[in-house]
Amino acid sequence: MNDHTAASVRDPQYIADCNAPLRAALQADYETLGAQLSRRGVEIERITRAVGLFHVAIPSWGVGTGGTRFARFPGPGEPRNVFDKLDDCAVIHALTAATPAVSLHLPWDRADPSDLKAHASALGLTFDAVNSNTFQDQKGQTHSYKFGSLTHTAQEVREQAIAHNIDCIRIGQVLGSKALTLWIGDGANFPGQQHLTRAFDRYLESAAKIYKALPPDWILLLEHKMYEPAFYATVIQDWGSSLMAAQTLGAKARCLVDLGHHAPHVNIEMIVARLIHAGKLGGFHFNDSKYGDDDLDAGSIDPFRLFLIFNELVDAEWRAVKGFKPVHMLDLSHIVTDPIESLMASAIELQRAYAQAMLVDRERLSAFQQDNDVMRANQTLKQAFTTDVQPILAKARLDKGAAIDPLQVYRDSGYRAQCARSRSGVAGSGSGIV
Repeated sequence: MNDHTAASVRDPQYIADCNAPLRAALQADYETLGAQLSRRGVEIERITRAVGLFHVAIPSWGVGTGGTRFARFPGPGEPRNVFDKLDDCAVIHALTAATPAVSLHLPWDRADPSDLKAHASALGLTFDAVNSNTFQDQKGQTHSYKFGSLTHTAQEVREQAIAHNIDCIRIGQVLGSKALTLWIGDGANFPGQQHLTRAFDRYLESAAKIYKALPPDWILLLEHKMYEPAFYATVIQDWGSSLMAAQTLGAKARCLVDLGHHAPHVNIEMIVARLIHAGKLGGFHFNDSKYGDDDLDAGSIDPFRLFLIFNELVDAEWRAVKGFKPVHMLDLSHIVTDPIESLMASAIELQRAYAQAMLVDRERLSAFQQDNDVMRANQTLKQAFTTDVQPILAKARLDKGAAIDPLQVYRDSGYRAQCARSRSGVAGSGSGIV
């Protein structure tokens, strides 16, 4: 294996050299696909340009190894701090050209925000939404969140949680962020533990104070989750509660959809459609799941569901829905894979679903739906979903100076082995599953 430094794996010339043997085959595949799509009335270059403009934010916590309630198995060369995290994020973007922004989690990623911004800028990165943490007690914290944060029965605990969120906004302003993601684990584990209505009222009261502190050009992303750590009744447990809260707080409050935060078998694409209709879809935490909040790689379990979600997003673009501009973020926990590899693969899977959704003939689909032609309507979606758009994705990366085969370039670079040496003896960064 070649052994390159962290800088060389991001070097455009190194990437270009890796691409050189693959260019001819890619061009042939791209032209073949272009001819096939042309017969369907689709211009391949238009799809390729759109894919090249599609970006998803990397979660800072995602470049470390995650865990379960039972164990965590640290990987070699894990980030020691937020600056190492940014270095890893830069590798992902250099090889995929799909992840130019990083979403920080505070206080896990606490550092001088000016230093963070300078380091990110040097790496060609920016910052997406900042995420607050009131689901853990931090060292030196005055009041505990054991029985809640923004919904705690004690005013002093709620005020502490509110102050932390406002501090996150101030840090985000220095970083250039434009959104705060608000997720709380508040709720009850036993019937009778909590007055369900009063807890929701306290949430609205606390969130309103955070909302008031938002800069004019910011949004507040309200994230719901069905369970964990509150297993009997979570205060913001589903999209209905999230929507009620967003509508109560105001125009800058939007709903964030994490694909793993729903009851089993819930129709997530319908939830997306309803939130678009309400003008309250703020964005996503993309991942995949088999049983619950598994935080698996995007598209690894149910790629058709991912496609159907993007079908709703592309449909909203096609209909030119007013104010429609959801943010896209990954939220993954890597137990047995290299986090960088999983994040690259997930970003590419989102682009794949986006490209496939753009292949849907919307005029024909609308006509079939109007005529109640069930089979033709379904086959219109299936034709787009079963189209191999890999040449489009690779061409979009090539046009941006990224890697035709990001995984192979990454492995050949020896970046993980280099990190294992330079970051040796470190247990990893402070982060968890969110």
